[in-house]
Amino acid sequence: MFEFSNVTKVYKNKFTAVNDISFKIEKGSFSFIVGKSGAGKTTLIKLLIKEVDPTEGKIIFNNQDITKLSHRQIPLHRRKVGVIFQDFRLLDKKTVYENIAFAMEMVGHTPKNIRREVPTVLSMVGLSDKANNFPNELAGGEQQRIAIARAVVNKPDLIIADEPTGNLDPETSYEIMKIFSEINRRGTTVLMVTHDRAIVDTMKKRVIELKNGRIIRDTEEGDYYHDL
Repeated sequence: MFEFSNVTKVYKNKFTAVNDISFKIEKGSFSFIVGKSGAGKTTLIKLLIKEVDPTEGKIIFNNQDITKLSHRQIPLHRRKVGVIFQDFRLLDKKTVYENIAFAMEMVGHTPKNIRREVPTVLSMVGLSDKANNFPNELAGGEQQRIAIARAVVNKPDLIIADEPTGNLDPETSYEIMKIFSEINRRGTTVLMVTHDRAIVDTMKKRVIELKNGRIIRDTEEGDYYHDL
């Protein structure tokens, strides 16, 4: 799926966000990225979607070195990656259906494909009855489900979820994780950045821990804290 090879990112203010990190994520896997604020998690995401470029090292995604992509190739790469943000980033003036359809329109899907796929993903996240609602009419957990539906509707190879349960209560978080598990079961690779200890401890997936821009732990079936 993708591999970081001796990747370092130093910003213009001389801050080293990630420092000589190397790891590989296999196709169809489910992994957590954990670490305190400032550990390098956000930069890792930005590197994967080519929002920033590494200072050193290379990133291979589906057998292609994305550090060498031309400006014209970047949108094609980003179609392969669905990103789900903590603040949802839904379009307030569009209905739930229109939010998801817009994601498909942006990459050139036909109206016929949109009419077929949007109801399918709404059903998957359990919100078929909310298609005509606007985001501000939905609870936080429902908005997160719509953000998930929008991210998966174009069938990306990789889903990156950035703190997807950060603003949700434990019961809603559990329901959201069931959706991610189903997405992963269907073959999509999932990479989740989180501070949610309960979720990580329950799921028993691979845990990659960052500290000061370095990987200090990479554990299969790991817990949030390795020393507990």
